[in-house]
Amino acid sequence: MSAIKEMVEQQCASSPEFATEYQRERERLDAAVALMELRREEGMTQRQLAAATGKTQATIARIENGSMNPSVKLLKEIAVALDRRLEFRFVKS
Repeated sequence: MSAIKEMVEQQCASSPEFATEYQRERERLDAAVALMELRREEGMTQRQLAAATGKTQATIARIENGSMNPSVKLLKEIAVALDRRLEFRFVKS
């Protein structure tokens, strides 16, 4: 286990507030990475993805930079516009 992961686990165990915020940040990061990967698979810029999905480029950028926690509805709309299916999984931490 890396030193950083160990430190995060210790902080999460000792501080419920830290654990909650860490989980929120991790969810935003997961959405950001997934959207960037999808956009790159499609060979699109943020602007092109925005046009294809009917969203603004600013919305796409906020999701990708992690400053927005997108709703399931928003992610589903993006998936449908690109003829994709949104999928969720439960994984152990």
